[in-house]
Amino acid sequence: MIKVTLIRPSGCQHCVQVKGTLEKLKTDYPDLVLEEIEATTPEGQALITKHGILSSPGILINDEFFAMGGATEKQLREKFDEIKQK
Repeated sequence: MIKVTLIRPSGCQHCVQVKGTLEKLKTDYPDLVLEEIEATTPEGQALITKHGILSSPGILINDEFFAMGGATEKQLREKFDEIKQK
């Protein structure tokens, strides 16, 4: 399983784009699970502080920090392929 967590505020356009990319990637990575956490919740604030996230979305893959401010399809594919090879 590949778990992707987006820590995001409501109304974030970068977040919508990343979510769209992830939904598209589910075709090639059927074990992909997407979780969204509102940045203003206590859980969201704790993750922002823990990982030093300064821009939205904060992206965690399998509970490890991956990126902030977005990620390209290419970057996501490379990470997912790396995970699958382990």
